[in-house]
Amino acid sequence: MNNYETVFILNPVLSEDQAKDTVEKFVKVLTTQKANVINVEQWGLKKMAYPIQKKSTGFYNLIEFAAAPETIGTLETEYRRDESVMRFLTISLDKFAAEYNARRRKGEFNKNKDKKAPAQRREREEAKA
Repeated sequence: MNNYETVFILNPVLSEDQAKDTVEKFVKVLTTQKANVINVEQWGLKKMAYPIQKKSTGFYNLIEFAAAPETIGTLETEYRRDESVMRFLTISLDKFAAEYNARRRKGEFNKNKDKKAPAQRREREEAKA
C-alpha cells in the first residue's frame, strides 16, 4: 500500500453541513476500497488564485490515506461524478513527505512557537538585568 494525499475544492454555494457530508462521502469511498484513512482536514472557505466556474472561492479539503494504486482511479471517478467538486489533485507521497505530514499533524511546525521565542528571550534578558 502506498501513501497518498488528495486535495479537492468544493463549490462555495454548498452549506457547511453539505460540504462535510461530501467529504464524508469520499472518505467512505476510500474505506470501502480498503484504504487506511490517516488524516482528514477541512481548511474551510478560501479565496482561489483564479476563478473556476465563475466562482472565486471554494471549500478546500485534504485527505491523507494509504491504499492500493487501483483505489486512486475509483476515487477520481467519484470526484468527476460529483458536481460539487470543482478541482481535485491526488499525489503519491514518498517516505519523506509522509514523515513530514506526520510531523506537521503533531504540530512541530506550528507558527505559535515562533511567536513565543521573542517573548521568552525578553524574559531571560529582564531576569539577567
